[in-house]
Amino acid sequence: MTTTNLDNLRAAFTGIETITDPHQVAKLSQDYHTFSPILVPKLAGKVGDIVVRPANEEEVLEVAATCAKLRVPVTVRGAGTGNYGQCVPMHGGVILDMTKMQEILWVKPGVARVEAGVKLAALDKKARETGWEMRMAPSTYRTATIAGFVAGGSGGIGSIQYGLLGDRGNLLALRVVTLEDEPRVIELRGDDVQKVNHAWGINGIITEVEIPLGPAYPWAEVIVTFDDFMTAAKFGQSLGNADGMIKKLISIFASPIPQYFTALHPYIPEGTHPALLMVAESSLELLPGLVQQYGGKITYQKPAQEAGKGIHLAEYTWNHTTLHARIVDTSITYLQSIFPAEKGLELVEELYHHFGDEVRMHLEFIRVNGRVIPAALQLVSYTTEERLYEIIHYHEAKGVFIANPHTYIIEDGGRKVIDPEQLKFKEMVDPYGLMNPGKSKVLEFKTHN
Repeated sequence: MTTTNLDNLRAAFTGIETITDPHQVAKLSQDYHTFSPILVPKLAGKVGDIVVRPANEEEVLEVAATCAKLRVPVTVRGAGTGNYGQCVPMHGGVILDMTKMQEILWVKPGVARVEAGVKLAALDKKARETGWEMRMAPSTYRTATIAGFVAGGSGGIGSIQYGLLGDRGNLLALRVVTLEDEPRVIELRGDDVQKVNHAWGINGIITEVEIPLGPAYPWAEVIVTFDDFMTAAKFGQSLGNADGMIKKLISIFASPIPQYFTALHPYIPEGTHPALLMVAESSLELLPGLVQQYGGKITYQKPAQEAGKGIHLAEYTWNHTTLHARIVDTSITYLQSIFPAEKGLELVEELYHHFGDEVRMHLEFIRVNGRVIPAALQLVSYTTEERLYEIIHYHEAKGVFIANPHTYIIEDGGRKVIDPEQLKFKEMVDPYGLMNPGKSKVLEFKTHN
């Protein structure tokens, strides 16, 4: 963008916070795609021209109208905690930073309505004051925003109980601003939320989110260690299947992954395979019997009343595991997998032995279509792109679903195909193709034809 165009753009945003300092703009053009050695060179140098921070929906409408009029690309971002370059601008333009919109509009029994930039931890804290809590959150819950989670996330801590974010009923309503000559505000409710859910900000600027809440439990945090990895995995499956026991997190790690968890070393003897758990205190009495059945050992237990103090086990799970590993060894990358319900642990065992230390097994048990299954965020010792794709294809040939975290293209990641309803909605709300361009094969094809 020329200096003149940039000055014109800045002038058009009078009264709205803008950032043009190149270092700040570059910083706010990034996310955690650096977890992928394949994405780093592909996204190098991709930065916006200006960052705009609206304080309310009126300012969002103003930005949308200006960008539509001047045909300037818009890339919406929250806290930038995603991992696939979702909020990295491929064609410069405006970075629309939603983090100032932090109002919790209301919390009622079982449901909450908030602005896009509300942090998940802040919403959870507010909800718990009324006896409710967020159903699920990523391991970045302290910094991640609600709209960022909806646009780029899929599940996390709590998915063992409630499934994935895209499952019917886990998202009630979205309010979005369009990028037309005269931008509109559209309220999507019920199944219509899927037109925008997990679409990486390509088809509407989310300004408000309405989500269902779950009953708030006092969560105890527990570490259980096992001498054998598959025994630990079978324990995780058994705990997941115990419908009478209330749990929020069942994470299983193959040795030597725990070597990266420095603060947890006193509770995980070298060579053992731990389960990191969050279990409702009312279910704790049943845990030792199950642990004994699988020959495990409880080495750490923190009661719910100390939840805000010291170690947070959740921040060693999901993709925080990868973060801890990469602090020690930057050659480590990861996969995202879902094992088929019919032969989940059977495949886990086969792949665990097949790849050994090259692909270290990290399981997260989740509920999918009413069944508890192992998902995984395996740690991979990266050598070459060719080898990484050999590993991915080997998993897929065995029937393991891979949501590829090494691409910024929606169809090549978890979606495989973009929902036709999302494409129809995109045509209506973004007629000039300005929203996060360059992130979809089918949209790029349409643009160039």
